[in-house]
Amino acid sequence: MRKRSTGVRSIQSSENHNEKTKINIAQVIVVTHSHPPDRVGIRWLIPGLKVYYIPFKTIASSATLPNYFAFLPYFRTIMLREHINIVHGHGGLSSLAQEGILHAHHLGIRTVFTDHSLFGFSDAASILTNKLLEVALKNVDGVICVSYTSRENTVLRAVIPPTLVYVIPNAIIAGQFRPRETPLAIDIITIVVISRLAYRKGIDLLVATAPRICERFPNVRFLIGGDGPKLIELLQMREKYRLQDRIIILGPVKPTDVRNVLIQGSIFLNSSLTEAFGTAILEAACAGLYVVSTRVGGAPEVLPEDMISFAKPEEDDVIRAVAEAIDIISKGRHDPIAAHERIKGFYHWGQIADRTEVVYESILKTEPTDLWNRMQRTLTVGPCAGPIYLGVLIVDCIFFMILEYFMPREVIDYVLNEWDLQRFRKVVGGQLVDRR
Repeated sequence: MRKRSTGVRSIQSSENHNEKTKINIAQVIVVTHSHPPDRVGIRWLIPGLKVYYIPFKTIASSATLPNYFAFLPYFRTIMLREHINIVHGHGGLSSLAQEGILHAHHLGIRTVFTDHSLFGFSDAASILTNKLLEVALKNVDGVICVSYTSRENTVLRAVIPPTLVYVIPNAIIAGQFRPRETPLAIDIITIVVISRLAYRKGIDLLVATAPRICERFPNVRFLIGGDGPKLIELLQMREKYRLQDRIIILGPVKPTDVRNVLIQGSIFLNSSLTEAFGTAILEAACAGLYVVSTRVGGAPEVLPEDMISFAKPEEDDVIRAVAEAIDIISKGRHDPIAAHERIKGFYHWGQIADRTEVVYESILKTEPTDLWNRMQRTLTVGPCAGPIYLGVLIVDCIFFMILEYFMPREVIDYVLNEWDLQRFRKVVGGQLVDRR
């Protein structure tokens, strides 16, 4: 339940080049829980990006318990003082994002939600989390998913109209994942795995296939980075088959070190059992590695077929796909530099930002949902859950009115426009003349 919510302060301006009104993001406000002792209070990361660290204590895996009503005073004050127009929540298990969407409508703020994960429908945990998501998205103004598979999954889980959901993939900064300058020798082929070592990431599949791959290909070694509950099983497998010299386990890898790990190999293996998009696949391909991945979720949507080999999430088929990749690398049929250049053209954060602004623009043109309709929609989530969450909504409204009375908006210390957007653009573009 990693928790994050984002507020966007936007302004309307006329774009001369296309003669239509377009949103310009003036400032992004990130609201998340604190990480004492370093990440507390309010921090500026860059001009236009401010972070509020709410003093909620974490329990496990950097997660906090739901704080529906306790979060409202913080949320209301931040939204008002920062002049927020749009609340954008991230993560299906983020209670902070779901709470932010609930509270935002009291202030007349429009809401967007981005779902990054796939969930099932049959197990108890999925049934519970899907119901929570359905309640949260009943009154949301727009939803963004990272792949078409993720879009279908979210529409079914949250029971929302497909027309409400947009597909915008993730992206990377290609310059941070440059291939190595000198090619690797092909006499030893290194397969890189960087993943959270958990069941859903297919680590059981990796444990089963790695010894067989090492036995079949004497010139292959594994380089595994990551941490998680399946680390013990990996270590036990390596010890059992005496593969300490061929299976190197690095442990946790810092984001800044991912590229340095990737360029030590020629093949990247993704054995996930579920994958909404697969950013790790994209990073590996950008770093010049040939990719082998299980054909699950949104993974087939990430790369062209000539840059990746797919396998069913089964031992024999994963070994077949790895053998295919080894043959491609051994014969020199994969060009890392060309792969990097192609990825640079496929995925770019500027394109993602433009597409996200289109979503913001579209929801600001629609009519907001009034309280009566929100209450009626909440009742439709089920004969048991509907009345429960209707009660939560009503209590939240009453608490909001109490805050309006005892903490009137006139006493809030509003933030003024602290920086010049046009001047910042000139600085970024290297065109600054006035260095005051």
